[in-house]
Amino acid sequence: MNLARASLAEFLGTFYLCFAGIAAIVSTASPLNSGVGLVGIALAHGLALSIAVAVFGGISGAHINPAVTCGMLATGRISLPGAISYIIAQCLGATVAALVGLAAFPQEAVDATRLGIPLPGGEWVTVPILILVETVCTFLLVTSVFGAAVDTRGPGVKIGGFAIGLTVTFNILAAGAVTGASMNPARSFGPALVYGDWQLHHWYWVAPIAGGVLAALVYHHLLLKTPEKS
Repeated sequence: MNLARASLAEFLGTFYLCFAGIAAIVSTASPLNSGVGLVGIALAHGLALSIAVAVFGGISGAHINPAVTCGMLATGRISLPGAISYIIAQCLGATVAALVGLAAFPQEAVDATRLGIPLPGGEWVTVPILILVETVCTFLLVTSVFGAAVDTRGPGVKIGGFAIGLTVTFNILAAGAVTGASMNPARSFGPALVYGDWQLHHWYWVAPIAGGVLAALVYHHLLLKTPEKS
């Protein structure tokens, strides 16, 4: 694998996801008032990710998420230098998407949505709740990645990238109002850097990576490997 080419694919794939997600969120605010709501935001993220996986999966594996990359690293599917290159590319892709959003949308809408930064839905969302929800959502996402993109068994029942994108969609529908359902440190990093709001940002790295690594280890050791006959 050519690491430079693969890293460029990760940059572009993350741009797909983050541009669609940021634009959908910012468009809900005044003066745009698109009216898409949480369902539209979930579909924007899910469809963009599905398409990005289909377009770039053959080049880089389409991690498009530091949590996915960390899961692949934990199971020996990518080297440490490769993982570092991927994560840098992902964060750059998210940052460029946020810069485009900042330039393209009215400042009033940008400020109202904080440029689409995934954040807690209210004061009732404590740090333990944030960690729990982001960890669970990312666990489900990375389990879908392994089931749809890593496990080669049962190809007749797989829908590939759409399974991954639809997992993001249902997670946002389930948890978007709680934590913003980031599931992706790069998705949180780009708009946080551009808008300059780092509120609870470190937890949006810790929880997704924890959920991603846990899912990778569970799938790799308990679901993917064929158990030895007794």
